[in-house]
Amino acid sequence: MSPSLGSTEALSLFSLSLACFGILANTLQGEGEPLIASIAFSGLAFSLCYALIRWLGNAFMRVGFKGRDMAKLKHVEIPETMGAVCALVYLFILMVFIPWPFYKDIVAATSGGGNRDVVQVLQQVETGRLLHKFPHSKLASYLSAILSIQCIVLLGIGDDLFDIRWRHKVLIPAVGAIPLLIVYFVDFGVTQMVVPIPLRPYLGELFDLGWLYYVYMALLSIFSSNSINILAGINGIEVGQSLVIALLIVFNDILYLSPFTPYPHPATDSHLFSLYLLLPFIGVSLALLMHNWYPAKVFVGDTYCYFAGMVFAVDGILGHFSKTLILLLLPQAFNFVYSAPQLFHIIPCPRHRLPHFNARTGLLECSRVEFKKPLPGPIAEVLKILHRFRLLDVETDETGQVVSSSNFTLINLWLVWFGPMREDRLASGLLVFQTVVGLLGLFIRHRMALLVFAQDNW
Repeated sequence: MSPSLGSTEALSLFSLSLACFGILANTLQGEGEPLIASIAFSGLAFSLCYALIRWLGNAFMRVGFKGRDMAKLKHVEIPETMGAVCALVYLFILMVFIPWPFYKDIVAATSGGGNRDVVQVLQQVETGRLLHKFPHSKLASYLSAILSIQCIVLLGIGDDLFDIRWRHKVLIPAVGAIPLLIVYFVDFGVTQMVVPIPLRPYLGELFDLGWLYYVYMALLSIFSSNSINILAGINGIEVGQSLVIALLIVFNDILYLSPFTPYPHPATDSHLFSLYLLLPFIGVSLALLMHNWYPAKVFVGDTYCYFAGMVFAVDGILGHFSKTLILLLLPQAFNFVYSAPQLFHIIPCPRHRLPHFNARTGLLECSRVEFKKPLPGPIAEVLKILHRFRLLDVETDETGQVVSSSNFTLINLWLVWFGPMREDRLASGLLVFQTVVGLLGLFIRHRMALLVFAQDNW
């Protein structure tokens, strides 16, 4: 990968950045227009991330952040952990963006910006400016989101540096979610769930989960941060699935904005908050995908996977649509459940479960786990049943003993279903699957849920 930008690339990025700066300057002429500003910042995030990936690639390789793409004929070394660049640009953009969502409130709430005629008593003047109208709770939510994402980025960089064992790092996202949960408790504190109509005679219309709701949110942050990392291993799949999920959440957010719903909708502010977090994420992820798509010029590293997952968890919790988020993560949930026998070492788990590259055909085939010792009878029978339903590819010897099977990942299962294929076609198929399942999840959320709930909040 060339460390310098081509003339067309440089001109395009410069033009995009110039247009975004012009839009930002124009927003300050009115009331801040935070949504328009967020779109402009997303353009800047794309330009900055795209350029930095090119400029820093060789520097990363010099300090050891490099890897070989095993699914290619030539195992050329390329930069790794470029997801760290993506995450840091994202955090920088979120920090610079802080004044825009609160611009109108700052002008209205401070004595120097719109209420100069207000006379304050001496005691109030001596103790500082009054900001009684300023939405401190919204600022606290925004800052807690940044802090939680920073925590998970540090975990990701540490994992890329030291290759931390899975069992040691799996619970760390819950620690990163503590600022998020504290702000949720102080600012919102709702722990009640709406009871489905058939259960209301027994539980009532609302059921209070209490502290269990905070356990649920901590588990959501753990699952979301690790789920992207488990469904990985081919060019573009980590960033691609994250982009699909982010775009589906944005589509869901737009449904709550005018003209789709009458203004002001009770959930409008929550979904605007969601957009402020997701639009810059889409910008940096798109820049990274352009370098990571087949044939990849960079690897994203574990940092990006943890970072993307925590962005979704933060967005779902503070945007108050965590159950909708779970519907959008159904492929990741299936992949986790499907992988569980190997993750928990019920079935032997090789260090890498990437698809096998056939150098003769240039196609990817499902990778396999060899059983050096005979499997216990019940486990062997379960594997044979899964093979019968085409959920595994199992090989047996002449005595009927299971000697190998395909690895337990959605990527390998896709190859079991559709046969060997080129890497970019495999990634595209999985992303189409992610999109279809996500759209079905939104349909279930807003239409089929009405079969068991009295109304939808849309």
